[in-house]
Amino acid sequence: MAKAKENPNYKVIAENRRARYDYAIEDDLECGIILEGSEVKSLRVNSANIAESYAMVEIGELWLVNSYIAPYEQAKTFGHEEKRRRKLLVSKKELSRLWSETQRKGMTLVPLVLYFNHRGIAKLKIGIAKGKKNHDKRETEAKRDWARQKQRLLKDHG
Repeated sequence: MAKAKENPNYKVIAENRRARYDYAIEDDLECGIILEGSEVKSLRVNSANIAESYAMVEIGELWLVNSYIAPYEQAKTFGHEEKRRRKLLVSKKELSRLWSETQRKGMTLVPLVLYFNHRGIAKLKIGIAKGKKNHDKRETEAKRDWARQKQRLLKDHG
């Protein structure tokens, strides 16, 4: 988190913590997101949720579906729809790569982190992921527990 201390603009808004538990992330990609003014203001006061959302390629465009950005109270007349589809910005080369990846069996696009970058621009990191089965989830949990236990043992004897 040294990056957050050195730059006042860098700020994580929403994180999808379950994504790494439910999916095996093969690759990730930073993309821009088209927002309305009231959405940006709402994000500045940290009110968003990307936990149940997903990304999809449709008619040559990348969309973020089912993400929630809370309404901004001061924007009464020019407010925004909370769960609208938001267009994501990637290059044509990246878009074609994402489309071909999602055509493979079991692959999906999962939003990982929504944040403001060092220039203060809202970005979304999406992961190309494959859904985990229950036994894979148990295996991940067992590895995490063992790593935690190992750290405890090293701390006690070190």
